[in-house]
Amino acid sequence: MLGTYVNTLAIIVGSLLGLLFHKGLKEKYKTIVMQAIGLSVLFIGATTALGGLLDPDSEPILFIISMALGGIVGELAGVEKGLERLGMFLQKRFAATESNVARGFVTASLIYCVGTMAIIGSLDSGLRGNHDMLFAKSVLDGVTSMILASSLGFGVIFSAITVFTYQGAIVFFAGMVEPYLTIDVIREISIIGGILIFGIGLNLLEIIKVRTANLLPAILVPVIYYVITG
Repeated sequence: MLGTYVNTLAIIVGSLLGLLFHKGLKEKYKTIVMQAIGLSVLFIGATTALGGLLDPDSEPILFIISMALGGIVGELAGVEKGLERLGMFLQKRFAATESNVARGFVTASLIYCVGTMAIIGSLDSGLRGNHDMLFAKSVLDGVTSMILASSLGFGVIFSAITVFTYQGAIVFFAGMVEPYLTIDVIREISIIGGILIFGIGLNLLEIIKVRTANLLPAILVPVIYYVITG
């Protein structure tokens, strides 16, 4: 769990540093920082998804089916509403003076968890005791949390809870899930993760409201598909 501990701590420290800037930034600077983050997230999402799709072994239709099925499941389960309710609870409990705690919590949690580094790094940590990838992710997440907190405020720090729970679960159950996370599965998850990150970027830029959290179940569809087709 060392890698997950470090990753969680990096997000907390980065968020606290970002909050120092958040309080002193004028609204126009927060706006331009948010636009910069949104554009960067769009680029990361697009390149991640395209990187997987350009692989000659990729399944060109699987990600479309995965997104559609995952969206239906997510809507039925109310994943986004659940995260927002948790964010609102945290807002009332810890930061009643801020109005966007839920947004910061949900946005940061999705950014940190949908990438393949979280999955692969946690597997390496749990199976082989190799924390290098999670250490690298910690640096990226720490810097990202500092930037996000400077614009979105206090809610970003609570994403550390999501990361600790999500990655910790993968580390704990690494031996059970590793056989199902083949190269093909990881590639397809990477494509879907890139699309979800792109959706987060659209939300940050307020181009369109994408219920990204409700699309999270799409990540599980490639796993089920490859288990069935064996």
